[in-house]
Amino acid sequence: MKRTKTIIILISIVVVFGVALYYLWQKNQEDPITYTSEAPTEETIMVKTVATGSIVPKEEILIKPNISGVIEEIFIEAGEYVKQGDLIAQIRVIPNVSNLTSAKNSIASNQTALQTAEINFKTQKAIYDRQKALFDKGVISANDFDQVNNTYLQAKQQVEQARINVTQSRQNYDIIKTGTTSGLGSIAQTQVRATVSGMVLDVPVEVGNQVIEANNFNEGTSIASLADVTKMIFEGKVDESEVGKIKEGLPLEITVGAIEDQKFDATLDYIAPKGVAENGAIQFEIKGSLKKMDSTFIRAGLSANASIILDKAENVLAIKEALVQYDDKTKKPFVEVEVGDQKFERKDIELGISDGIFVEVKSGITKDDKIKVWNQVQGVPKYAQQ
Repeated sequence: MKRTKTIIILISIVVVFGVALYYLWQKNQEDPITYTSEAPTEETIMVKTVATGSIVPKEEILIKPNISGVIEEIFIEAGEYVKQGDLIAQIRVIPNVSNLTSAKNSIASNQTALQTAEINFKTQKAIYDRQKALFDKGVISANDFDQVNNTYLQAKQQVEQARINVTQSRQNYDIIKTGTTSGLGSIAQTQVRATVSGMVLDVPVEVGNQVIEANNFNEGTSIASLADVTKMIFEGKVDESEVGKIKEGLPLEITVGAIEDQKFDATLDYIAPKGVAENGAIQFEIKGSLKKMDSTFIRAGLSANASIILDKAENVLAIKEALVQYDDKTKKPFVEVEVGDQKFERKDIELGISDGIFVEVKSGITKDDKIKVWNQVQGVPKYAQQ
């Protein structure tokens, strides 16, 4: 029995030893890892942050009527160019009964006042004529005549003012009833004209729509919107985590979704001093003026992205960021430079700006050095596998 156990133990030892020898032999048959290397290159590195938004006119003017009524005719369409003073629309006035009645009563009241003033003037003129004859003969004193003369002149002035009031009340009645009156000419309130030159972006009303005048109590109805489409801006928003990195005057690269393979240069002009909460995050509005565009027409309202260039280094020595290693203790960056066949030497380096792919190398290596690709599997860099 003991002999059998001994034999079994010996056989087990031999089997385990044989398996171990086979494993070691197989490991020796595997190819050793061969590290590749890459040379530094000359790159232009830019650090950017992206803002989403749209392209809008720098100044968009809303054309509104000076009188309420109904659109009788529209003379423009969206996309047309108009000059300042061009006719945009004609309004037909629908008078307010209360205002019309009040205007009629005002005419009657002023006419009555005019009649009274004329009667008084005739009376004062007769007195003036008699007193003037007596004064010329030396019957009354100059002081007495002056009093009569002043009363006569006041009566004459009252008649003139009463006539003006009647004329104004009649004009007011005409304006309430028809929207215009004699003497207004090209400034008739029923004619809506362009206040600036530019392209018509939108005509939100149609013939037959009722419109309200713009005054101190309401904004009025917009009949058209005009803008100079040669002066466009990017209007977007950036997150609170990025707003501290940007400042006015930074260059922008604008890409418009509807215009492929084309970028537009702009300058950051405005950063909102106050953020707005949107979807649980604080967003800050920004604006940037597009530089002169040659022949490309950008339609207002197109969505766009703005790459804000935070920093830029042109034509600098750079390596892929994946080649950089960091010391476990000092956390300083270094690379391994090839000094022989599969022999590498550590060199500490000073880094500059990075765009996430390439990083600027300020010192530590030269453009002729070969940098070890240390993070690879079976000779292939990890970043090349992704």
